[in-house]
Amino acid sequence: MDPLTLAALGRLEVISRWVVDGLLAGLHRSPKKGFSVEFAEHRPYQPGDDLRFMDWKVLARADKWLIKQYEEETNLRATVVLDVSRSMDWKSSPALLTKLAYAERLVAALTLLLIRQRDAVGLIRFDDQLRSVVPPKSRTIQWKRILTAIGDPGSGQGSDAAGALAQAGKLIRRRGAVMLVSDLLLDAQEVDDTVRALRAQGHDVTILHILDPAEKSFDLPAGESLFVDPESAAQMAATPADIREAYQETVMEAIDEWRTRFASAGAFYEPIMTDQPFGVPLRRAFAARQRRS
Repeated sequence: MDPLTLAALGRLEVISRWVVDGLLAGLHRSPKKGFSVEFAEHRPYQPGDDLRFMDWKVLARADKWLIKQYEEETNLRATVVLDVSRSMDWKSSPALLTKLAYAERLVAALTLLLIRQRDAVGLIRFDDQLRSVVPPKSRTIQWKRILTAIGDPGSGQGSDAAGALAQAGKLIRRRGAVMLVSDLLLDAQEVDDTVRALRAQGHDVTILHILDPAEKSFDLPAGESLFVDPESAAQMAATPADIREAYQETVMEAIDEWRTRFASAGAFYEPIMTDQPFGVPLRRAFAARQRRS
């Protein structure tokens, strides 16, 4: 189902559950053994669970088979870093979602998927400053906190991705995962340096590069157009047909440069078009995570 049709289903909760229910079967689920002293919540007993963590009092009182889940039982601690700068709030056609609307639905589905796998997940939203910071948790209520944060205001004129990524690393007390969702219209060297620093700390880093199809094809109406940078307000008049070939070459070079930079740093990079079904990038990202684990 295309993203615009799926978005018509309604709220983020509905869309995310629809996407995740279609993806969860078959994905890797490997609960970590052991426990900490910080109780998180109960979950239903599943065949193969360690009976040491059975809540025998609840079983005797209510005849319910429940396992005690502790904060450190989670498979992974992850922070999703979402770019909400003005360049994200754009689309080339009424038949598409804006890059930001697409990214918000992708992040909502991604965080729900992680929580259903008993991972701890948090969220950072940024533009020229940090807009929302939700520390990683694995409790079920965490997803509601993340959805609330996604609805916070943003759209500042810049993109301080390096600062947001550095903050994400600070939120994870031990080795974990940082996932950047952005159109990458930002300083390449600063992002590269921060990604390398996160990798040096042992964190798994994933970059999901959000692109409107027209940003790659430059398939725009004929005639002279005025192009305006939504963040710097810089303007340039041009006829798309005259510069299309040079533009396409430049964009492909930029994508290849990002891919090379992140591969060299040991990070996973995936360009995503906003006309792609949400399940496509989610499957690729989780498949890459399994290959690295």
